Amino acid sequence: MNLTTKAQRTLSILGRKEPKRFTWSKFLCKALNLPISLSWANLCRNFILVFFVSLWFFPKAKSQNIVWNTQSKNSSESMPVGGGDIGLNLWVEKGEVYFYLSKSGAFDENNTLLKLGRIKLKLSPNPFAGKTFKQELILKDGYAQITGANGGLNAQVNIWVDVFKPIVNIEVKSNRNISTEVGYESWRFEDRITKGKENNQNSYKWAPQGIVKTFKDNVSFQGNKIEFFHQNKPETVFDVAVKQQGLENYKTELVNPLKNLIFGGSIQGEHMSVDKKYAGKYLNTAFQGWSLKSEKPSNINRITISLYSANTLVDEWKRGLLALEEKGKIDRDISLKASQNWWNEYWNRSFIYINSNDSLANQAGKNYQLFRYMLGCNAFGTSPTKFNGGLFTFDPVITDTTLKYTPDFRNWGGGTHTAQNQRLVYWPMLKSGDFEMMKPQFDFYLMILKTAELRTKNAWGHNGASFTEQLENFGLPNPAEYNWKRPLDFDKGMEYNAWLEYEWDTVLEFCMMILETERYNGNNIQQYMPLIESSLTFFKEHYSYLAKQRGAKALDANGHLVLYPGSGAETYKMAYNSTSTIAGLKSVLQRLLELKSASDVQKKNWQEMLNTIPPISFREFSGKTTIAPAKSWERINNTESPQLYPVYPWGIYGIGKPGLDTAINTFKYDTDVLKFRSYVGWKQDNIFAARLGLTKEAADLTKAKLKDSGRRFSAFWGPGFDWVPDHNWGGSGMIGLQEMLMQCDGKDIYLFPAWPKNWDVHFKLHAPYQTTVEVTLKNGKIENLKVTPESRETDVIYVLK
Repeated sequence: MNLTTKAQRTLSILGRKEPKRFTWSKFLCKALNLPISLSWANLCRNFILVFFVSLWFFPKAKSQNIVWNTQSKNSSESMPVGGGDIGLNLWVEKGEVYFYLSKSGAFDENNTLLKLGRIKLKLSPNPFAGKTFKQELILKDGYAQITGANGGLNAQVNIWVDVFKPIVNIEVKSNRNISTEVGYESWRFEDRITKGKENNQNSYKWAPQGIVKTFKDNVSFQGNKIEFFHQNKPETVFDVAVKQQGLENYKTELVNPLKNLIFGGSIQGEHMSVDKKYAGKYLNTAFQGWSLKSEKPSNINRITISLYSANTLVDEWKRGLLALEEKGKIDRDISLKASQNWWNEYWNRSFIYINSNDSLANQAGKNYQLFRYMLGCNAFGTSPTKFNGGLFTFDPVITDTTLKYTPDFRNWGGGTHTAQNQRLVYWPMLKSGDFEMMKPQFDFYLMILKTAELRTKNAWGHNGASFTEQLENFGLPNPAEYNWKRPLDFDKGMEYNAWLEYEWDTVLEFCMMILETERYNGNNIQQYMPLIESSLTFFKEHYSYLAKQRGAKALDANGHLVLYPGSGAETYKMAYNSTSTIAGLKSVLQRLLELKSASDVQKKNWQEMLNTIPPISFREFSGKTTIAPAKSWERINNTESPQLYPVYPWGIYGIGKPGLDTAINTFKYDTDVLKFRSYVGWKQDNIFAARLGLTKEAADLTKAKLKDSGRRFSAFWGPGFDWVPDHNWGGSGMIGLQEMLMQCDGKDIYLFPAWPKNWDVHFKLHAPYQTTVEVTLKNGKIENLKVTPESRETDVIYVLK
């Protein structure tokens, strides 16, 4: 079907009489209110006039800085600052500057993602003891600035993280000479036994086997600097899980990121020397501190915090840290400029700015930008951004007064990978063009591929990579979810857990993300092809294996795989032919067949497997045909709506595609979908509504999801179902807003498929085939549209209702 016909059908469904495919001549004439037959010379002359007028009325929007004019009560009122793979929670309390240090991949023996400590900055005389105060997050350049005045004393503290080196920089400037004291504070000054729910921060969760300890760090003065590090003990939760799951014969072949891991750093300042050790208590947590102090008062004080991680011995780690410290001494101004340039390019790459009479719509646009900033702080991490707080968690007792634990706490684990949640953090990076930031997530799966294949072979004797839903960063099921109280004869490849059993298919979403980076950005994905193919092989061989256990045939009477037992997300359990699994397999296989780099043999194998995937099942509500979550199932365990996964993420149903009415019926009439509907946490209803072109529903749900969090930093949502700040809450909000503005199907680019006409917006998003689309909408009319490359302009279709 040609594109024009497809557009006519789509817009007819949406109540439009004719398609409006973009052409520059028609666009300019209509924008200038001129006859379409106007000569090109006159058209250009009129366009130039209107262009400059539009620049006056529609200047390019800037990232809106966050400004606080009062100090914070505690760490929950902190401001995220970061870059590279480092996150800081920055706040000023009672005249003193504090921030928590977080770094990607800082997992201890128990797989807790540990903070690296807390920094306290004290100035004397104190400019923050007066009435004039401002703390500002300068988004455009990616740094924070704190200013204060006390009498005739004025001071400014700039804090920034080097994007390209794991170094935190502090610069204090004042109009008078002042003394600067910097303290390193640690609550891990002694071994700490973790009990009860506190073990939710690690991989033991509710089922510790014996005593679980968070072991103390090594902190000391070394010359005129403070050095701190955590060194993992020889035995970690990796060894416990390997033994539990009967894989000791493979132990040397399994990847172990916790082995010999050391992480920490150093603090030093220009013309600063050792001051003192001290002790105290912040909220409910005792700590010890080590401080440096200016050798004499000065009007400029600079402090450098170098953070280093390595799987090595202590002496080698110290040499690596020293080398990093030396790099930090090289021209700071050059490093600062390089980091600011990275952030400038980040904001120029993609944005959404909303200007509406609807204050909640404006909040959605603002918080979209703020959450994207938080994601950018782990652009180059060794570990993916965690869905349950990322790098920006704070003292848990402020979120839940019963959780009197240390700042290391987060619910649902540190090194545990919950794929249903993680996927929502990474899907929006396609349309925002943040392809480099997706690499840590892809490499996570690539790193544990061999482990996933070995455990498949050990459990069932066939090929393919089996990735469970609650997955450790070393590739094995979480020990608590695998279950210590499992029946002796229970399938050793399975998690013994009512929510997670037979849930394998979330890896397919990450496979599709990898494939989409090739389609969107032209990425070379050859290194990931073994991961994608092995993930597909698992489904082919495992369900053939299960069928042969039940009878003589691997396929049903129609030549299809029998996907039983299966799972529709965590909700429809013991499912027969789960719709989410079918949609994932079909979509990934069809996408693989489009790869120009694939061989004929590969395409033949993929097509043969595609032919064996069963069809999606349907059911009726009030006489309306809807998508069923599976052909059948035995129970409902959670509150997800996988019957709408063919809408998102798989795009089998949607604008311009057959069966849109069936998908809309599912959203509107399926009683489970209606009962489960929400905007909280990982709920995707806002995305479904946008994909279906349901403007009012999409707008209402997205506004609810992306409204101010109720915390001082408005994008610190949660805890929802998880923790604060809830990153799958923010990620699903980003996706919904993007899909309201632009949807892509093949080469077609649909603009404003679910966008309220009275929301003025200026956005720039990425589309497949290395395309960017920048649009200004004002008063329901497109004032400016720029498609790069220009050859893609003819693929744009307006769907603004």
